[in-house]
Amino acid sequence: MSQATDQKMGFSTRAIHHGWDQYAGTGDLNPPIHLSSTYTFPTVEDGMKRFAGEQQGYVYSRVGNPTTVLLEQRIADLEGGEAALVTASGMGATAALLWTLLQPGDEIIADKTLYGCTYAFFNHGLHKFGVTITHVDMADPANLAAAISAKTRMVFFESPANPNMRLVDIPAVAAIAHQYDNCKVVVDNTYCTPYLQRPLELGADYVVHSATKYLGGHGDLIAGAIVGDAETLTQVRFYGIKDMTGAVMSSQDAFLVLRGLKTLALRMDRHCQNAQALAELLVTHPKVAVCHYPGLASFPQYALAQRQMAQPGGMVAFELKGGFEAGCRFMNALNLITRAVSLGDAESLAQHPASMTHSTYTPEERAEHLISEGLVRVSAGLEDTADLLRDVEQALEAA
Repeated sequence: MSQATDQKMGFSTRAIHHGWDQYAGTGDLNPPIHLSSTYTFPTVEDGMKRFAGEQQGYVYSRVGNPTTVLLEQRIADLEGGEAALVTASGMGATAALLWTLLQPGDEIIADKTLYGCTYAFFNHGLHKFGVTITHVDMADPANLAAAISAKTRMVFFESPANPNMRLVDIPAVAAIAHQYDNCKVVVDNTYCTPYLQRPLELGADYVVHSATKYLGGHGDLIAGAIVGDAETLTQVRFYGIKDMTGAVMSSQDAFLVLRGLKTLALRMDRHCQNAQALAELLVTHPKVAVCHYPGLASFPQYALAQRQMAQPGGMVAFELKGGFEAGCRFMNALNLITRAVSLGDAESLAQHPASMTHSTYTPEERAEHLISEGLVRVSAGLEDTADLLRDVEQALEAA
């Protein structure tokens, strides 16, 4: 597809075609998997020019591979960014970006609720190297306005947050952060994908993804991505990835994510449909204290979800009245929905954050960061809706 034609096309068309000419070269319908670790130079002078950035071409797969580069172009296009960089995992994306942008003495202001490994990286990792971590409840942007200062170099959050589904008003937070020239806004868009939400268009500077989840979509890869301006991502490629983390995506995984993107819109529609049905069952059940889902009119941030997200997403969180023990009983009673961490797969998955993904928090930290002991998180898969509802109903009886 020509670039001029591509810009007029819809989301799914670009997710399938962007950046690839099926008629070029050997006429492959699908882009090949390039397995070479290193690349040759016709002459020493060509090698010198490539290392100096004066000549197009590949040098070594740690800094670029034809398969991963195509994926980067496609993800950047779907997110509305100037450039993208793919990584070996979602945490590889976050770590590489932050190692590049931050230095000792800087401050990150992060939302009160974060994915457990992100929380650990911030508070048990970056903190040791002189970066100040401040958590505020960004559900109210006024809390950020009260905490931010000239030393703040980054505002980081997820929307929706993992695992309790709290939203952050991206335009409002970005406007506050950008009152300070050197402050960047980073949004983890894993839960939504660019099909449901594009944070760069709402004022964010960078987006990170665990492409393991919805972008890959089949539970058979580990991958991550960063989207932002080309100049910064070049720095991340050569410093954050090449030198600091080595979090390099393999060409095989890049091929699998490219495959996943082709059906992303179709899958997200079904994930959202099933999640909405589960939420409507849960919100009225007598054993459920509260159901957190942006598609419910009772959700406190329902109006924000309507403005900011194309659909409410495929993730549902709910709190059982019996606390930790009830959460365990519910989980153990599931028959169809699989007990597993991760999300965004064809299979519906359920997990208990207090004993699984957020077990790195102490009980006191979980309470402080708004993660209850009885909270259950469900990633609604692609199964028939009626079958999922029956399984949840019988598991609730056991809870």
